[in-house]
Amino acid sequence: MGRGFKTLDDMGNVAGKTVFVRVDLNVPMAEGKVTDDTRLRSTVPTISELSDNGAKVLLLAHFGRPKGKVDMAYSLEPVVPALQAVLGRNVGFMQHPGTDAIAALADGSVTVVENSRFAAGEEANDPAMAKMLAGFADAYVNDAFSAAHRAHVTTEGLTHYLPAYAGRAMEAELNALDKALGSPEHPVAAVVGGAKVSSKLDVLQHLVTKVDHLIIGGGMANTFLAARGVDVGKSLCEHNLADTANAILEAADAASCTVHLPYDVVVAEEFAANAPSKTVNVHEVGANEMILDIGEAAVEALSDVLKTCRTLVWNGPLGAFEIPPFDRATVALAQTAAALAKEGQLVSVAGGGDTVAALNHANAADDFTFVSTAGGAFLEWMEGKDLPGITALQE
Repeated sequence: MGRGFKTLDDMGNVAGKTVFVRVDLNVPMAEGKVTDDTRLRSTVPTISELSDNGAKVLLLAHFGRPKGKVDMAYSLEPVVPALQAVLGRNVGFMQHPGTDAIAALADGSVTVVENSRFAAGEEANDPAMAKMLAGFADAYVNDAFSAAHRAHVTTEGLTHYLPAYAGRAMEAELNALDKALGSPEHPVAAVVGGAKVSSKLDVLQHLVTKVDHLIIGGGMANTFLAARGVDVGKSLCEHNLADTANAILEAADAASCTVHLPYDVVVAEEFAANAPSKTVNVHEVGANEMILDIGEAAVEALSDVLKTCRTLVWNGPLGAFEIPPFDRATVALAQTAAALAKEGQLVSVAGGGDTVAALNHANAADDFTFVSTAGGAFLEWMEGKDLPGITALQE
């Protein structure tokens, strides 16, 4: 991971050449306007560099799930003005790449190609479509880590017919991920939170073989506590996964990975903002109470653990962070991790949608070493799986 792929530094002179760049333009929209341009901003370094060096830049991207048919509700055209704004340069739009249309483009121009998923061959990774598209360009750059877990024409197929490179955002992502789990500096801690163990089984099973400390939070922690014989009252809990939870704990033991479960928790009788709540020992949860966050003593102990570590991977909140006061543990531990990263004590890498929202809520995201906006791709990477879009760049 993180090695064996070519970057823009390996491309040579691109003046007058046509370069396909796979980007992530799948941004949230409301009333025809982009409401969050985070993903657009991440494309700027690659697009600007290629455009400044005289390449004809053709941007390939998908939007939503039009299922292989033309559906103008999923057109990429409305994204163009927002992209122009973040790039500070003119951006054209093209329905279909064609020899004449591309010949007419100026060197250094930037053009968005219509939604790649309008073609049935895209999600099928149809070699005929890949070969046809490749005929229009001189090189291919993938700058969309968030789509790298999909083997589609624009993420994987094109690499078989064109010289392939990682864009600047992809390069930064792969280098950060390599530092976090590929070849990290030990001790390594992982924070895994979220509602359900079932959605993170593969992550947990993979991580216990990779990290020195596994910190489990969120609703998932209740399932582990219950498996250990703790009465978790009305808490969100997958009681049917007790055997699985115990098997993960045993695997961690065998791999000398310390699993941290909370020993004090914040409970309430209802899941609502500012519902009356109190902090109790995990063995004192009432029958009509639910665990909604990790307690202060546990957070302090976890902060001490992070201070002994050199690397941290974070996915998922520790409590019901969307609702105060059940955001306290997540905010406190995120601020500790951010401060340690800022001091250069800890390489802190985080990813996934909920995680990004939680770190932004804690005002901690900016000081983390790296925050990945990828959801599914980040999770599959944490599961130790090969991502087709990355493997294709390495070949």
